Amino acid sequence: MLYTTAPARRRAPFPAHRELQHSLDTLARRHRVPGAQLVLDTGSEFAAVHTGTADAATGAPFTTDTAVPLGSLTKPYTAALVLLLVDDGDLDPDDPVAEYLPELRDLPQVTVRQLLSHTGGLPTGPDSDAAARTSAAHYLSSVCTARDALFAPGTDFSYSNAGYVAAGRLVEAVTGMPWREAMEAMLLEPLGTVPAFLGPAGAIRPVAAGHALNTATGQVRPVRQNLAPLEAPAGALLASAEDLAALGSALVGRTAALPPVVAKEMRHAELAADPGGLADGWGLGLALFRQDEKLWCGHDGNAQGTSCHLRVEPDTGAVVAFTGNAGAATALWRDLADDLERIAGVRVPTVIAPVDAGHPVPLPDCAGVYRNGGIRYRVAPGPGGSPALSVDGDLPIPLLCYRDLSFDLVDPGSGRRESGGRFHRDPVTGAIDRVQISGRTARRTGLG
Repeated sequence: MLYTTAPARRRAPFPAHRELQHSLDTLARRHRVPGAQLVLDTGSEFAAVHTGTADAATGAPFTTDTAVPLGSLTKPYTAALVLLLVDDGDLDPDDPVAEYLPELRDLPQVTVRQLLSHTGGLPTGPDSDAAARTSAAHYLSSVCTARDALFAPGTDFSYSNAGYVAAGRLVEAVTGMPWREAMEAMLLEPLGTVPAFLGPAGAIRPVAAGHALNTATGQVRPVRQNLAPLEAPAGALLASAEDLAALGSALVGRTAALPPVVAKEMRHAELAADPGGLADGWGLGLALFRQDEKLWCGHDGNAQGTSCHLRVEPDTGAVVAFTGNAGAATALWRDLADDLERIAGVRVPTVIAPVDAGHPVPLPDCAGVYRNGGIRYRVAPGPGGSPALSVDGDLPIPLLCYRDLSFDLVDPGSGRRESGGRFHRDPVTGAIDRVQISGRTARRTGLG
């Protein structure tokens, strides 16, 4: 099947186009990101800029059409695909998933809505190397068990790749097509997006490699993408910033690729979805961010050596999309957002606004072992008695805890603080029984 870019509505060129280009060029050099793309679309004005190289090994140029591995920014596309089936009457968002997928029969109460909003209580799932050695059905039946459930469905939030593996399987069960074929036919083609996926023969367009910095030589080098085929619905798409902006335009109703009811459902905040330091809220496939009394929606994605971001403000129709082909592109994106405010008057949320939780307090009863599937978190007293967190035996990171049970992570080298997450107390016993870190919840399993 041949694809062409869908004709866009006529918009005026953005007056400060050259300033945006200069900002992107300058920040890419400063952060040592080989290549990047930025799109700003206000509905009436449009700017698309790009810079650098797509692959440091070959010197291939980064162009407007270059597709970048999106990582988790694949998830909004999969969520939209599921909701298109809902709009067609093939599913109800409150249907139990086990009605369609027998591999979820151990969790009969988890609904389609809860899969898409990360409120089903599912663990995140095994790493890609482990996932590559099994089938999707076995993967889900071994992960989605009552024993490993993190909380009762619909009562909390935990970001889960396994939930989106299940969402992809759901698409296949309902349509009779592989997820990839359904994605191309039902969503990418209406969006005017030329399909590109991780894996053999996955693209018919220019693609970018991800890159990592070699600290010994000071050079950036291409890195290999590592995603099991069964994880495709959670992270296998490649796209350009213009492609992401096309999805953003559909989410604000400027194109017919998504029916208005689907876009509205995706943007609607789910009451149980409190993602802690990850975002201010969550809809069906979309993170929600508050900025200046406005509610933005979007998603972030990181593959191996890439960083991609989409932000949409439904009231004004503003869409901002960014792709970068290095891990350092996350920092570039945050600096670029500052420049967007100066150049274009658009304030884009990149992280959630910090909350003043007061002075740090001792929290000795947070010490213990917590688990999310196969991931083990250990909180133990650190130097001076303050708690420290280690993940799967890595070096511990100091925590600063507050009365509301939230905590900051403290960089051991720089001392810089970042919002890390929060502890939970059991409402009956009052004991700390869970911890949420960067959107993932882990259940307490031991004292040390």
